[in-house]
Amino acid sequence: MNLSKVDLNLFIVFDAIYTEANLTRAGQIVGITQPAVSNALARLRDTFNDPLFVRTAQGMVPTPMAQNIITPVRQALQLLRVSVQESRSFNPSEANKTYRISMTDLTEAVILPHLSGRIRRLAPNINLDSFLTRRRETTKELAAGRLDFAIDAPLNTDPQVRHVRLFEDRYVCIMRKGHPLASKERITLDDYLAQSHIHISSRRNGLGHVDLALGKMGLQRRVVLRSQHYQMAPLVLESTDMVMTVTERFALRHNLHWVDLPVDDIPLVQTHLFWHESTDQDPANRWMREQIIELSQQLERKMTKERDAAVAARGD
Repeated sequence: MNLSKVDLNLFIVFDAIYTEANLTRAGQIVGITQPAVSNALARLRDTFNDPLFVRTAQGMVPTPMAQNIITPVRQALQLLRVSVQESRSFNPSEANKTYRISMTDLTEAVILPHLSGRIRRLAPNINLDSFLTRRRETTKELAAGRLDFAIDAPLNTDPQVRHVRLFEDRYVCIMRKGHPLASKERITLDDYLAQSHIHISSRRNGLGHVDLALGKMGLQRRVVLRSQHYQMAPLVLESTDMVMTVTERFALRHNLHWVDLPVDDIPLVQTHLFWHESTDQDPANRWMREQIIELSQQLERKMTKERDAAVAARGD
């Protein structure tokens, strides 16, 4: 292939079609009409002597040829973007940029108050945009550049997505301070199973880690309230005798009583930072990664001190 005879803009269209699986939406992203997208695809097919995409009921499905070239194409486009838009050094104090981060409301409550304060000091013209992206769409959104980072459990195994651990936490059981179980230093498994439980999940159905552990013992807890938002839970707990199984990090943030779980073999909760491999060497992306990682390390040390102080105060 003689690159001097190839319009490099065609690869931008190729990336958009691969991401969206739809010619109209690809045109909207690139800023051209659907006929122009069709024309660009026809030229790409001539260049590669391959259909590249096959129209199906599920959209434009990439051929093996398209699957083989998408990663190097995206890497090349990212290098071009970095070369054109930014120098190899990133100056946060002068940068004007918005970072888009996917995270849950619980992660927002832990990270955003501290991260936003840090960014305001170091980079006053940088904005943060937080929203929750469905896990099955995270890789596509990162690859398309519509998402810079995701902060979530380490469930994304796509080889194009890089990640690093931010937090590691254990589960505890929380309740109001006047709860009948609050007078106990330890609760038994029977105590735990006799309670009415709150369960938080972004999914409409499905079990949590504690449910899976109980299921291995042939046991089941009674979930009377299921919600997708953590921040409403303390309000319910303060006015009822419900209990909730949450991370210790969450428990330490609220004026509630907490006890160790009477259930063994529940894995620690890990929270990871994710980004696409195409942005791995991008100075702006790398700078923000460093801020989030350093902040997480500081918060981890702070939580250890808070845990030790809480345990000492309770005499555990």
